[in-house]
Amino acid sequence: LGATLAAAELKSPLAHPLKREYLLRDFHRSARFEGVPYLTPENLMVSSLLAARVFWWIHDTVDEKAAAAWARAGLRARFTRGVALEDPAALKALAADSGLDADAVEAAWGDALWKARLKRANDDAIAAGVFGTPFFFVDGEPFWGNDRKPQIERWLAQGPF
Repeated sequence: LGATLAAAELKSPLAHPLKREYLLRDFHRSARFEGVPYLTPENLMVSSLLAARVFWWIHDTVDEKAAAAWARAGLRARFTRGVALEDPAALKALAADSGLDADAVEAAWGDALWKARLKRANDDAIAAGVFGTPFFFVDGEPFWGNDRKPQIERWLAQGPF
């Protein structure tokens, strides 16, 4: 997200006091609406760089399903238990809890190959016009924001509008 915000020359909405208070409230309300647990981490804006490199390592060496499971584990850890994904020790513990070899995970996040893979993915996203999260493409049509889910569902059910 940081790379896309920078590319779009945007600040995080959390950097604006009025938006921040609203968003913090909205995160909780949205989680209740979706029926999922949520805890605002102590430090909300942190780097997920290491975890993202691990995602691409798993994606390219195991498979997409395993990478998706890692992403879900990371998001759940971050937003239900406040796990600091930027902390190498916490990330290694999450890897071990997820059934991964923690030392192999640590080697992957420091490997130039996976650094370059994440950079390429970010560059591709920026080139495609992605500037925030969540961001979806359906049939080449971009949708940005959780509030666009009803539009996506209608598009998928009935076709383009």
